[in-house]
Amino acid sequence: MQAAVRACAALGVPVVPRGAGTGLSGGANAIDGCLVLDLSRMNRVLEIDTENLTAVVQPGVVNNDLKAAVAEHGLWYPPDPASAPWSTIGGNVSTNAGGLCCLKYGVTRDYVLGLEVVMGGPAGPYGTAVRVGRRTTKGVSGYDLTGLVVGAEGTLGVVTEITLRLRPAPRTTPHTVVGAFDSLVAAGEAVALCTRRGLTPVALELLDRACLEAVENWKHLGIEAGTAALLLARLDAPGQAGEDEAAAVAEVFAEAGAVWAERSTDAAEAEALFEARRLAYPALERLGPVLTEDVCVPRSAVPAMLARTEEIGRRHGVRIATIAHAGDGNLHPLLITPPGDEEARVAAQAAFEELLVEAVALGGTVTGEHGVGLLKRAGMERELGPAVCAVQRAVKDTLDPLWLFNPGKVVGGRGDGGAAGTDTASV
Repeated sequence: MQAAVRACAALGVPVVPRGAGTGLSGGANAIDGCLVLDLSRMNRVLEIDTENLTAVVQPGVVNNDLKAAVAEHGLWYPPDPASAPWSTIGGNVSTNAGGLCCLKYGVTRDYVLGLEVVMGGPAGPYGTAVRVGRRTTKGVSGYDLTGLVVGAEGTLGVVTEITLRLRPAPRTTPHTVVGAFDSLVAAGEAVALCTRRGLTPVALELLDRACLEAVENWKHLGIEAGTAALLLARLDAPGQAGEDEAAAVAEVFAEAGAVWAERSTDAAEAEALFEARRLAYPALERLGPVLTEDVCVPRSAVPAMLARTEEIGRRHGVRIATIAHAGDGNLHPLLITPPGDEEARVAAQAAFEELLVEAVALGGTVTGEHGVGLLKRAGMERELGPAVCAVQRAVKDTLDPLWLFNPGKVVGGRGDGGAAGTDTASV
């Protein structure tokens, strides 16, 4: 790895790190004349420390494989993107991936203690391996360089080793509460009400009718999609506290206007519903090209964002299916277009950009967990403004003065001043 980066620096060849290729914003896409570094075979779990609740892994370890490995020791790695059966820890680190249970247990950055990164610039000649972070629970020695690299999408160096925080495995059987709503906005109101009542499920997921139908037609899980949306809440408080919390969530759903709300007493049924949530992306992709959104708004703004999503879809004549990590305001409208329909593609792109504008107007962000990559650069610049974007480019200039690592992503190309273009030749 180090030798490859050194050679690329000498030849002026851009370096694009790539894991499993499950990203949804183009962050790992190859560019003209680059070297793609496939990290998928760096897939070893190097250490599991049961005394200090840590693991050391290579970037190509698949998320679910890590979960299985630490579970053998009675431990748990919480970040769980829907792509967990296929996505790698390196890719999760690069985008600061979230997932279904991040509402209560946090995102990838909350579990990354330290990194080994192949860098250049002030670290030394290109190809120098630098260790940042720590293995201790606490540590404030210097700037948080680990936090800077997490979510940088490979634009500051190539992550080759990751030290992760673990948790003891849950010892309780989770409760699942399901609510059916006759409108997306009513489901959003239930989410906002949960927040106001101080309820914190492990997961609070939303699926609309289009998502449920697509999954059922594909996998035949026995799910009926007779209402506009389902909310799925998973709670893990032990004993009577868990019973009380589940009852409180069901009460909130009913108060917000659920057609019905009840606790699932069938573990297989509950698991099928959450499996439907994970399968929504591939199920919808079977229907045609999908443009995937990843906006995140304050939880109180979820009803308004859902309403605006529906209105934008109607106005542009675009079919939009919506899934969401609704509990933390992270919405994933999926814009579906018929194959080969250029007019529909243009309409979907216009709707996509308008969704970004509306999310920011509601105090949100253009990307909650998928990253900026190529897809969201213009939206990011509108959200952050020129001053913050200039600071980001200054960081890139300092840590990667040749703009060698993944150029054109996130902060754009060297000297282009933003999302107008990508100047990869200047590396």
